[in-house]
Amino acid sequence: MSISLAALILAAASSCITIKTNGHEPATAASRSTSAALSPDQLIAGGKLFTAVWMQKSAEYKALCLQAFQLADLRLTQILTYQKPMRPLAIVTDIDETFLDNSPYAIHQALQGKDFDPASWNEWVNQASADTIPGAFSFFHHAAAQGVTVFYVTNRDQAGRAATLKNLRKFNFPNADDQHLLTMAATSSKQARRDSISEHYTIALLLGDNLTDFSALFDNHPTAAERTSAVLNHKEAFGKKFIVLPNPNYGDWENALYQYKHLSPAQKAAAFKKAGKSY
Repeated sequence: MSISLAALILAAASSCITIKTNGHEPATAASRSTSAALSPDQLIAGGKLFTAVWMQKSAEYKALCLQAFQLADLRLTQILTYQKPMRPLAIVTDIDETFLDNSPYAIHQALQGKDFDPASWNEWVNQASADTIPGAFSFFHHAAAQGVTVFYVTNRDQAGRAATLKNLRKFNFPNADDQHLLTMAATSSKQARRDSISEHYTIALLLGDNLTDFSALFDNHPTAAERTSAVLNHKEAFGKKFIVLPNPNYGDWENALYQYKHLSPAQKAAAFKKAGKSY
């Protein structure tokens, strides 16, 4: 992402800020000062506007997604060629930002100066209009053609189940049915759902954009430092069994900065400023 694009996005966000004055029409921040800092509310929303536009417009993002799915396909070919598991093979995959693109939702919220909230998210899910991420369609269909079963393990809830299946079926994803879609129930941890699949299948690969998509090691609210340590201690799994898709827009990397607490926009902005390394 170029510096000029960042400046344009931040300038656009700033120009939308209105400032009340005594007895006068509101003036824009841009008309008062081109160097005025973003408010805490706009820092988070503006940041997610930036990252979501990067996901939509950056060729590099598309290249990273293609790279991930091509690596997954290579690993699956190796497994099918050289391993002889006793049980049928399965792939376990997350949905959001792993193969369905929700960046339009992020931009919709950011343009209103808002972050994620459950009500607007449910409205977006019920539209069943999320597009696919580059490389996803080909990979899953190629896997299914080789007899590999696909399980969709998502933290979308039961209320969004029908719309999620509709979205999957719109693109004719394999195994897009009730048996293979495992939504969130009692807990956000995916370990029990992965374990239930392992009772009958050998899991060849896990795909996701968040570390909790891969292992219970990343459950129970680890700090940012603990998450990094766990990755380095299990580095052999990444690119071999764990295939990570890029998602700069949200995830437990962000929640860890907030210590997994519900914070105000000002508190979130302060957490980002504190976490960032400068000179």
